[in-house]
Amino acid sequence: MATAASCTLATSAAGTGIASQAARHHGASARTCVNASFVNSELFSSSAALSARVAAASRPVSSRRSSVLVCAKVSKGDVVPPVGLRDQDGKLVNLDEYRGKPLVLYFYPADETPGCTKQACAFRDSYEKFKRAGAEVVGVSGDTPESHKAFKAKYRLPFTLLSDEGNRLRKDWGIPSDFFGSLAGRQTYVIDKDGRVQLIFNNQFEPEKHIVETLAILQG
Repeated sequence: MATAASCTLATSAAGTGIASQAARHHGASARTCVNASFVNSELFSSSAALSARVAAASRPVSSRRSSVLVCAKVSKGDVVPPVGLRDQDGKLVNLDEYRGKPLVLYFYPADETPGCTKQACAFRDSYEKFKRAGAEVVGVSGDTPESHKAFKAKYRLPFTLLSDEGNRLRKDWGIPSDFFGSLAGRQTYVIDKDGRVQLIFNNQFEPEKHIVETLAILQG
């Protein structure tokens, strides 16, 4: 059985005062020292603010309201680690709840974008085929539960949408981005009834092909 590698993120900030010490050493005026200290202080403040933001984003998610994640990369053959995300109604859903039947878990860039809408509707139109194969379909993106609720209602999607705000799960699982990191990747997992990954399919520009590939595995 594959194991999940833990990961942590640490931040640090450099101390201040270097510029003012150099100014005193060279006999600079009081005004120069004050200006140098001010610049150093501003740089430190910016660095501290950035560090605070990074630290907030990387706090253990069990202490945050939005979701519960395990930091681990997932590859074919791995057993999916415990993961909990909020659905379109704000309810915390754990992937373990789908054990006992196949799960098609598809990650997409964003609600209400052309490719993602096409993909969601294709899953909707083939949903009965997935049900006949005994599988469940779940979509995941970085949108809020409120966005998911509107998207699901507008296109009458019969399956659950999970909110991966900040794309933390996407990053933890190692899903590659496109366009030099500016576009979240489109990747689908077929997970068997025991929670083991049987297929990982990545294709940004042919969203409907995800349905074809996953059904081929499930029906084969």
